[in-house]
Amino acid sequence: MDDVTACCPPARPLAPLVDPQDDARLAALAKALGHPARVAILRHLMRIDGCYVGQIVDELPLAQSTVSQHLKQLKGAGLIRGEVEGPRVCYCVEPEGLAALKALVAAL
Repeated sequence: MDDVTACCPPARPLAPLVDPQDDARLAALAKALGHPARVAILRHLMRIDGCYVGQIVDELPLAQSTVSQHLKQLKGAGLIRGEVEGPRVCYCVEPEGLAALKALVAAL
C-alpha cells in the first residue's frame, strides 16, 4: 500500500447538486465567516436570543465601527438579521441562513 492510499480514503462518488447555485451560495457564506471576529459574533448571537451592537462590542476587543462592519457582512450573507428598536438595532441569528449553511456544508 503506498503512502497516499494509507492516509486518504477512496473518494466518494459526487452527489449531484440540487441547485447549480449551491457552490456560489456556500462560497458566499464561507466568505462571510472568513474572519474570526465574524465567527465570534455568530457564536455569541447563537448563545442568546438577540442583542444590541453595544453588547456585542462588550464581548469583543474591537471598536464599535469595526463590529458594525462585521455585522454588515454577516447580515449581507443572510446569517443574521437586524431590527431597528428605537435608536438601536437588535441583531439575532437568521435561522434560514444558518440552516442553509449547515445543509451546504453537509452536502460536501
